Amino acid sequence: MGTKITDEELMLEFQKGDVRAFEELIKRHRNGVYNFIFRFLGNKETAEEVFQEVFIKIHRAVQKYAPNGKFTTWLYTITRNQCVDTFRRNKIREALSLDGNGREDETKLSDTIASDDIPPDVLSSAHEIEGVLGLVLEKLNTDQREVFLLREKQGFKFEEIAEMTGVSVNTVKSRMRYALEGLRRMLKQSRYRELFEDREN
Repeated sequence: MGTKITDEELMLEFQKGDVRAFEELIKRHRNGVYNFIFRFLGNKETAEEVFQEVFIKIHRAVQKYAPNGKFTTWLYTITRNQCVDTFRRNKIREALSLDGNGREDETKLSDTIASDDIPPDVLSSAHEIEGVLGLVLEKLNTDQREVFLLREKQGFKFEEIAEMTGVSVNTVKSRMRYALEGLRRMLKQSRYRELFEDREN
């Protein structure tokens, strides 16, 4: 199998029964998909479960696949939908167990992170900034977080994100703007704001 074969061609080969093509697709995208899921959901065990579910869905849907667009758009649409479904199920379970009546979507960006939310070991590694950013991302609502991750971490265009999420490009851009504003606000109000000052210059 040549190294220059595209994702779309691999899917077509998999449709014909070439299991190696599917294995190559997993190899190419497993890190990106897992990182997206983990940052979206913020839990390692749940992320691993959703990761497996995503590729099971792709395996089952192979005959429905048509190379009308980029494979990665199709892949992350499935991934995003699985994350949203899992997030909602978990929130419903939390609400039932706590007998609460709050909604995640009502969380305001002004509800900043407390300094104690960030464990000391986060700052002891070379990934300290990514660690802090990950914790702050959890404070955004799901719509803003998914747009930020798809745009900044996975490199999708606004038009592609709009296709994945089923909203307009303007809505995607608006969510991205609010996500960035919220992140800046929360980071500046945390005791780790100095870590991010150089990045803004």
